[in-house]
Amino acid sequence: MHSTIRRMHPRLCAALLATAVLAAPNVAAAFCGFYVAGADSKLYNHATVVVMMREGNRTVLSMRNNYDGPPEKFAMVVPVPVVLKQDDVKTLPAAVFDRIDRLSAPRLVEYWEQDPCAQYPVTLDKPTSAGPGGGGGGGYGGGGGGGTQVKVEAEFAVGEYDIVILSAEDALALATWLTSNGYVLPAGASEHLQPYVASGSKFFVAKVDPSRVTFDAKGMAMLSPLRVHYPSDDFRLPIRLGLINADGPQDLLVHILSTKGRFEAANYPNVPLPTEIEVKEPVRAGFPAFYAALFDGLLARHPGAVVTEYAWDARTCDPCPDQPLSSTELASLGMDVLFDGTDILGMPMVRQAAVTTEGPHTKDIVRRIIRAHINEIRACYNQVLAKHSSWSGSVRIDFTIAKTGKVSAASHADGGEHGVDACIVDRVKKWTFPKDTAPTTVMAPFWLNRDLTGGRSFVLTRLHARYDAKSLGEDLVFRTALPIANGSHGSDGPFVQAAQAWQDNRFQGRFILRHPWPGAIDCVNPQRGHYTDEPPTGKKQVHAVTDAAFAPRGGADLASLTVSPILALAEPIRPLPAPKPWTPSTPPEQPPEAPPTAAGCGCRTDAPAGPGLLLVVAPLLRRRRLASAAANR
Repeated sequence: MHSTIRRMHPRLCAALLATAVLAAPNVAAAFCGFYVAGADSKLYNHATVVVMMREGNRTVLSMRNNYDGPPEKFAMVVPVPVVLKQDDVKTLPAAVFDRIDRLSAPRLVEYWEQDPCAQYPVTLDKPTSAGPGGGGGGGYGGGGGGGTQVKVEAEFAVGEYDIVILSAEDALALATWLTSNGYVLPAGASEHLQPYVASGSKFFVAKVDPSRVTFDAKGMAMLSPLRVHYPSDDFRLPIRLGLINADGPQDLLVHILSTKGRFEAANYPNVPLPTEIEVKEPVRAGFPAFYAALFDGLLARHPGAVVTEYAWDARTCDPCPDQPLSSTELASLGMDVLFDGTDILGMPMVRQAAVTTEGPHTKDIVRRIIRAHINEIRACYNQVLAKHSSWSGSVRIDFTIAKTGKVSAASHADGGEHGVDACIVDRVKKWTFPKDTAPTTVMAPFWLNRDLTGGRSFVLTRLHARYDAKSLGEDLVFRTALPIANGSHGSDGPFVQAAQAWQDNRFQGRFILRHPWPGAIDCVNPQRGHYTDEPPTGKKQVHAVTDAAFAPRGGADLASLTVSPILALAEPIRPLPAPKPWTPSTPPEQPPEAPPTAAGCGCRTDAPAGPGLLLVVAPLLRRRRLASAAANR
């Protein structure tokens, strides 16, 4: 029977909290690795999203894959520096990967001009603390290669995955083992694997057991994200491996969470994304295509460069396309194994989100009364933390205020776990509001999490590269970099497009759509140019470019879509340089020491090259469990 594999959209998102350096196994789930398929199937990788976390010499790597095909035909192969144990591998909830992608993605923000005839106070435009323009085993297997062998170092099951850890004496032996266990490798795989075998890498093989897989309504396997952690002094991303299956340019998104500031490429050119670009109305409907055109134009002028799209404190954002990362999410991405102590969990905090009301009681009145009872909500949260110390999340309570001011009804509407919802409902039923002429219904959401203020601070860096076989010379190596800022200057400008040095990292790609006042202007001295992010109708939104690798390309005329020229695209397009020779076993050249800023921040640290991470999505020719195959040898 022929099996057809449709487009495989691997999203690999791992959180890496690196202290000084990111020494993560090179992540390749989509394009940093290669696919193996049956003779009647072709798999192409187009995009990889990676998030890593590191402290000292410990690295945590988390990966998610959305695989459109039979689950029994899916597997990954990841080079790692040591033999992993079962406690080093776990599955994760998938939602955090979408969150971190949205939080760091380039964003489109809309502003609406206020009535020019209204009176506005005169304010001085001065920089804020946010920065310039800132706001805020077993047996042996596989012979071949003149009698060399592949050793199964360990076997275990995690979630829906059967895990095997391999070591090999040469790439041919490894390729033979994989082939004999039902995998079909693309031509040239042994050649690409050889440098990693020669460097002593072990190979983490994760195969899906269909009997343990959850399927969605359409019958598609919902594969859990995988997280691994291990010691390693090196950090390198083996992006060349993804070219084995490439049918064109590939996008690579690397997210780095670190206590040591932001990161950049040590062995490729670095360029910050143009930001504070004011755009015209059509961009709203075609923002991904607009952004793809800008990104491609930037790389045409900086061939082979790695683009910094975001560098910001992971616990804040401004403007925010999503809520900042909670301590629970950071813990799930590796903070639980890299750090210890209460500074990881932080102080319990309750944040009141925007309330929705319908009735005579105003939002201001309702918010003020809720704020007066916020300690009651915190008490409910503390009861949960007594048994579930790292839990955080959101909860929405709906209630009705009677004309008498008493709460006549209250219920849990969304979110909440471990009884926190029932506790809050019980408290709300006892609240009293001012009397009014009619009942008011209220929807009140709360965010409950641990506050890391005063504890550890993590910078989230987002790096974006796009490459093909002609533009790629060697694996990607990272180093720490000085802090930069820009991309949150508010609604009125002035809008400066370039990143600027600052005492901390507050940089993001922000694109601005301003709507002029649509009504009549009948005063003598109208004051134009006062904007707000509150729309006349509906809720304000921050549009983030997600899945950028799959945006339509080639159809956006940037000059006609922007209010002012994009200065970074004024340079002439330069030809692509010849690729450098690829030698993964060669340590990278160390970056020079950077001088500290006036605030004493931003010192560079050395970032040695690290082991590779190779992801293989593999249709099997025959269903054979790796454990059984190893035992039979």
